[in-house]
Amino acid sequence: MRVAFLGLGIMGRSMAANLVKAGHEVSVWNRTSGKDKEVEGARTASSPADAAKGVEAVWMCVSDTKAAESVLFGPNGVSDSLAEGMIIADSSTISPAATLRFAERVKAKGVAYVDAPMTGSKIAAAAGSLIFMVGGNDAALARLQPLFQAMGKQVFHMGETGKGQATKLAMNLQIAMIFEGFAEALTLASKLGVDIEKMLPLIQASMVRSGVVEYKAPFILQRDFSPNFPLRLMLKDIRLALDAAKESRVRLPGLEAVEEVYDVAAEEGQGDLDYAATLMLLEKWAGVEVKAAAKAS
Repeated sequence: MRVAFLGLGIMGRSMAANLVKAGHEVSVWNRTSGKDKEVEGARTASSPADAAKGVEAVWMCVSDTKAAESVLFGPNGVSDSLAEGMIIADSSTISPAATLRFAERVKAKGVAYVDAPMTGSKIAAAAGSLIFMVGGNDAALARLQPLFQAMGKQVFHMGETGKGQATKLAMNLQIAMIFEGFAEALTLASKLGVDIEKMLPLIQASMVRSGVVEYKAPFILQRDFSPNFPLRLMLKDIRLALDAAKESRVRLPGLEAVEEVYDVAAEEGQGDLDYAATLMLLEKWAGVEVKAAAKAS
């Protein structure tokens, strides 16, 4: 297929590269240019409009709702190159309400809109094993199937347009709260003198075992907070979930408390670290000194 891929960040660059490897004709664009924002085998476009000329599908993976709107409808945006029969797929995590507005705007030009946020990590993006949660009509999803197969291992069709984003907010709510519980447990245990390296196998052998803990534990032990998923983006998703909850008159008291932790961590300069760096804030508040053993690989 002829595909425009817009947004070459931690996830997007690998996703675009996998489309090229699968034999698709790919044009790429990123807000910031440079060699690290190019994809071998893909055409580097000068703008979203340039990338989208003559393609069958436009795939986005940008940071937030404002960025998605700018890429779609701003100067030299995708809307300048829209043609009947095209499909826009958005793997950004943005507002479900905004997704519906964007879909309505392009529908007038005969363009289908699919929201396709994903779960995984930069490792899964590189391996082409992402899991997508998708909102859109069956016909559009069928046409996009070769692209999903190149980038992921599973696709969950959650319903009409907007339901993919709604599902993603509910998923990230759980990730944030599961990790918060894990980080608070480690902090308390450390304060009470428990050896964390001994505790981690116990956690994974017990009822509280989780994929979040399994994935993050090795990084915690190495004190490696380089970004797999930046804290600032998790904070953005937490706020999107709280906004959606407010619109729907749903109380999320636990997530409101977690948001405060992320707010402070971001204020203290941890926004570009992995969201697991919130552990360092909890340790600071508790006066926990990390032992050398906890730094071992």
